[in-house]
Amino acid sequence: MVSTAALGDATTSMVQGLRPEDAARVRAALDYAGAAYGERIATSGQNAFEFSLGVGSALAFLRSDAETRIAGLLFELALFDPGVAEGLGERFGTEVADLVLGVHQLIRLRDLTAAQQPVARGKNAAQQMGAQIETLRKMLLAMASDMRVVLVRLASCVSTLRYFADIKRFDPDTHAYGREVLDLYAPLANRLGIWQLKWELEDLAFRFIEPETYKRIARMLEEKRMAREGFVASAIERLQRELAAAGIKAEVTGRPKHIYSIWNKMRGKELDFSELYDVRAFRVIVSDIKACYTVLGLVHNIWTPILQEFDDYISRPKPNGYQSLHTVVTAEDGRPLEVQIRTQEMHNFAEYGIAAHWRYKEDGGSNFKSQKYDEKIAWLRQLLAWKSDVADAVAEHDGEAAEKEWVEKLKATTLDDRIFVLTPQARVLELPVGATPIDFAYHLHSEIGHRCRGAKVDGVMVPLNTPLKNGQTVEIITAKGQAGSSGPSRDWLSAGYAASNRTRTKIRAWFHALEQAETLAQGRALVEKSLQREGKTAVNLEALAHKLGFPKLDDLFIAVGKEKFSLRHVEAALHETVVAPPVDDEVVLNKSRASSVEQGAKSGVLVVGTEGLMTQLAKCCKPAPPDPIVGFVTRGKGVSIHRLTCKNFAEMSARNPERVIETAWGAAEMDTVYPVDLFIMAVDRQGLLRDISEVFSREKINVIGVNTQSSKGLARMIFTAEIRATEQLNKALAAIGEVAGVQEARRQ
Repeated sequence: MVSTAALGDATTSMVQGLRPEDAARVRAALDYAGAAYGERIATSGQNAFEFSLGVGSALAFLRSDAETRIAGLLFELALFDPGVAEGLGERFGTEVADLVLGVHQLIRLRDLTAAQQPVARGKNAAQQMGAQIETLRKMLLAMASDMRVVLVRLASCVSTLRYFADIKRFDPDTHAYGREVLDLYAPLANRLGIWQLKWELEDLAFRFIEPETYKRIARMLEEKRMAREGFVASAIERLQRELAAAGIKAEVTGRPKHIYSIWNKMRGKELDFSELYDVRAFRVIVSDIKACYTVLGLVHNIWTPILQEFDDYISRPKPNGYQSLHTVVTAEDGRPLEVQIRTQEMHNFAEYGIAAHWRYKEDGGSNFKSQKYDEKIAWLRQLLAWKSDVADAVAEHDGEAAEKEWVEKLKATTLDDRIFVLTPQARVLELPVGATPIDFAYHLHSEIGHRCRGAKVDGVMVPLNTPLKNGQTVEIITAKGQAGSSGPSRDWLSAGYAASNRTRTKIRAWFHALEQAETLAQGRALVEKSLQREGKTAVNLEALAHKLGFPKLDDLFIAVGKEKFSLRHVEAALHETVVAPPVDDEVVLNKSRASSVEQGAKSGVLVVGTEGLMTQLAKCCKPAPPDPIVGFVTRGKGVSIHRLTCKNFAEMSARNPERVIETAWGAAEMDTVYPVDLFIMAVDRQGLLRDISEVFSREKINVIGVNTQSSKGLARMIFTAEIRATEQLNKALAAIGEVAGVQEARRQ
C-alpha cells in the first residue's frame, strides 16, 4: 500500500508545471485511482496504484500535459475492466479515454508479438529479425493515432523496470522484458529525442539482460552516476566562467555516459575501459563557426588536450553531412573529458536531419532509404522539444494557447502513409495505406497471392477488397493445387482490390504469362500441322528455329502464334529456299518531285563569307534541314554539303582540313524537299510493306526508291524518301516503329 508521505510526494511532483485547473484535474484522477485500484496487482506483480504513480511521475518529469498524466495514471485500471474506459471519458473527458484506448492497442501488439521468432535460420536469421524489430518500432508509432500514447507507453516501461530493480528480481520474465525494452522502446525514446527516458530504459533493461556485465562496468566506473554528473557540472561551470570572460554566448550541456552506452562502445570498437575517452562529456553550442574555434582554444587552455583524439568535422564534414568539433582533454583529476563544439545550425542538422543521432547510432549512418519516415520522426522530436518551451510559458497569459497548439500538433502528427498488420504467426508486414487482403497475400508470396480465395481479419471473414487497418491480424485462405490451375481474377486489377502497384504488377505478370502460354501452344500446333502437311515430322525443331533466326524454339512458336511470322517461311526453310516478298506487299513508287533538290531545286544552303558558289548535297549522308552541316570544297564540282556527323566527311577533312568551309541553312524555295535514306528491319510477314507505305502516305512523304531483302524470317528494307525537314522524318520513323513486327527504324 502507498504510504501517505509517498503519496504526498507523488502528488506534488505530478502536478508540477501545470495550470491550477489542470493540477486540480490530476489530483482528482489521483484520488479516483487510489480508490479504484485498491489492492489490485499490476501485470508486473507490483501494486497497481504504486505502478500508476510511477508512470504519472515519469510523465510529469517529461513536462507532459494534464491529459497525458491522467491517462498514465488510469490506463492500467482500464486493463482490469475494459468497460471502465467509457466511464473515464465521462469523468475525465474523451481525450483521456482515447489515450487510454491507444495504450491498450500498443499493449495488445506486445502480446501478439511476444513469442515471435526469426523467420529464417542460419546467418540470415539475425538480419531478418533485426528488420522485423525495426518494422515493429514503426508499427508502434503508426498504431498511435496520438503520439502522446507512445509517451505513456515509454513511461510505463520505466516504471516497471524501476520496480524490478527495486525488488532485485532476476528471472526469465525480467530478462525477456528487458530484451523487449532494449529492442523496441529504448530506440523509440532515442528517435523521439526523449533523452531523459532513453538512458534509464537502456541501463535498466541492460541490467536484466546482462546482470554480470552490468555490475562489472559499474565497478569499473569507480564512481556513482551522481558523482560523474557532479564532475561534469563543475567542469561546465568553469567553462561558462571562461566563456563569459571572453564575451562568448554559448549553451553548455553535460553528456555523462551511462552503463549501457559504455558497454556498447567497448563491444563495438573492441576497446578496454581504460581506452574510453568519453565516459564524461559535454557539448557547447555557439552562434557561428568562428566562435566554435574560439571555444576550442579556451577548452585547450583550461585542460590539457589529447591531440590524437581531436577531430575537425567542420572543415571536413562526415559523408552524411555531420559537422562538429570533437576534442578530448585531461581534467584536473587526470581522467579524460570529451567536449563537442558546434553551431546551433549544425546541432539542428545532427538532431533532426539525415545525420540524426538516432540514425547514426543505430545503423552507422548508412541507411537513409526511409526519408519520408525519418522526416516525420524529426518533426515529432521538434514538437517534443518545443513542449519544454511551452511549459515555461504556462504561467504567462499566452501559455494556455501555446499548450493547446502543441497538443493539437502532436495529435495530428502520425505516420499515416503506411499501415502495419500481422500474420497469424505474429510477423509484422508493412503495407501502403488502403492495402487489402489481396495486397497482403502478394506481399507474403506471389504464389499465395495467385491462389488467394478468401481472407480472415482478426478471425472474421471479410471481402478481399476490405481496406486493412493498423494492428489487424490477417489470415489468407488459398485454393488447393498450384496457381496455374486457379489463378487471380481480372477484377483484382479494378479499383478497390489492390492498393499497391507491386500487387497489380504481379497480377498483370500472371495474365501475361498465361497469354504467352496460350500463344505458344497455338503456335506449336500451327507449326506441327505445317510439318505434317510437308511430310517433315521428323525434322529437328530446334535447328529449324535457329535456321529461321530465332534463338529459341519457343520464340518461333510465339511469333507464329501471334501471326508475326508466316508459316510460308517455315515451309521454305524446310525446302532450303528463300521466299520472295508477296505481290501484295509491294509499295507503289513515285517519281521525284520537281521541287526536290535532286531535280535542281535550290537547297537553301549558304556558304558563309561567299556568294554564288555552287553547292550540292552529298549523296553519302543526304543532309536535310535542320541537320548540322559543313562544306567541303571539291575539285570542279563546287562545295559538297555533308552532315556534320558524316563518316566520309570526317575522313576527307582529316586528309585536307584546308578545304573545309563553314556552311548553314538559309531560306529554301517553297515546298523544297530533300531525299533521305531510311533503314527498316522487321519480322517478315504478309502485308508488312503495305502497312509501312500507309505511314508514308499518312505523313505525306513521297517514296522514290525501295530496296528489300528477306532472310531467315527478317526483312531488311531501305527506302529513299523526300522530306521537307527532319522533324517530318522523325515523326514518320516513330509511327513506323509502332507497325507490327518492326524491330528497327532509323535514318541511314
